[in-house]
Amino acid sequence: MTSQIQLLPRNSEQKSTLFSLIALLIGLFAVSLAAIFIRLSERELGPASVVLDRFIISGLVLWFWGNFQAQKNQSSTNRNEQYSTYKFSDWICLLAGGFTFAPSLLLWAWSLTQTNVANSTILHNMIPIFTALGGWMFLSLRFDRRFLIGMGIAIVGAITIGADDIQVDLEHFTGDLAAFASAILFGAYYLLIEKLRSKFSAITILFWTCISGSLFTLPIALFTEDHILPFSWGGWLSIIGLAVIAQVLGHGFVTYSLKTFSSGFVALCFLLEPVITALIAWGLFSEQLTIISWLGFSIVLLGLYLAQSSPSIQKASH
Repeated sequence: MTSQIQLLPRNSEQKSTLFSLIALLIGLFAVSLAAIFIRLSERELGPASVVLDRFIISGLVLWFWGNFQAQKNQSSTNRNEQYSTYKFSDWICLLAGGFTFAPSLLLWAWSLTQTNVANSTILHNMIPIFTALGGWMFLSLRFDRRFLIGMGIAIVGAITIGADDIQVDLEHFTGDLAAFASAILFGAYYLLIEKLRSKFSAITILFWTCISGSLFTLPIALFTEDHILPFSWGGWLSIIGLAVIAQVLGHGFVTYSLKTFSSGFVALCFLLEPVITALIAWGLFSEQLTIISWLGFSIVLLGLYLAQSSPSIQKASH
C-alpha cells in the first residue's frame, strides 16, 4: 500500500506531462493552419486588418467562453482570478502580451514584403535562441547540453529547408531586420506567457493578449489600409477560421502547455510549424517539396527528438 501511495504523485506528474504534450502538438497543428487562413484573408484585407480582426474575433470568443466557465463554476471555491485580486504588475504583464505578440506578427508580415520568403522565415525561426537566452537571463532557467544540441540541430534543419532561396544583399536588409526583430518579440512573448501561467489560466492570458493586441493594431490598420473588415462570405470564413482555429484553439493549447514545459522548449517546437504548413500546402495546393526540404524536415525532427529527451524542458515545479 505504501509503495502504491508513493507512486501516485509520479503518475500524476506523468499524466500532466502527457496532457501538456498532447495539447502542445494539437496547438502546433492548429497554429500551422494560420498561414493558410492568412493567405486566404489577404485576398480582401491588408496585413494589419487581418491581425486586428484576428484579435477582435478571438477576444469575443474568449470572452463568451470565460463567462460560460465562470457561470459553470459559480459555486466552486476555485475562483482565484477575480479582477480585484490583480496587482498592478499583473495588469502590466497581461497587457504586455498583446504589445509583444501584435508587433511581432506585423513585423513578420511586413518583412515578407521587403525580403524574400526564405530570408524572412529563417530569421524568424531564430525565436528559440532568444527564448532560451531570455529564460536563462530573466527566469533563471537552465538548459543541459542535450537540449542545446537538439536546439542547434533543429535550427540547422529549419535553415536547410529554405537554403536554396537564401539571398544576402543590402536590398533585403530592411526586411531581414524586421524578421529578426519579430523573432526577438516572439521570444519575449513566450517568456512572458510562461511567467503568467504560474498564476493565470490560458483563457485569461489569451483574452487580455487579444485586448491589448487590438489596441496596438487598430490605429495602424485605420491609417494604413482602406478597410478593416472582409466584404465577402469567403473573407469572413477565412478570418473567423484564423481567429478560432489558429488563435483561440492553437495558441490556447500552446499557452496551456506552458504550465508544464519551459518557453524555450515550446518555442523550439514551433520549428515544426513551417514543416506542417509546407506539408498542408503540398496536400491542398500541390506545392512542390524538394529533396532539400525533406532533408530539412528530417533534421528538425532529429533536433526536436534530442531536445524533448532532456529533463530541462520541464519547469522546476514539475
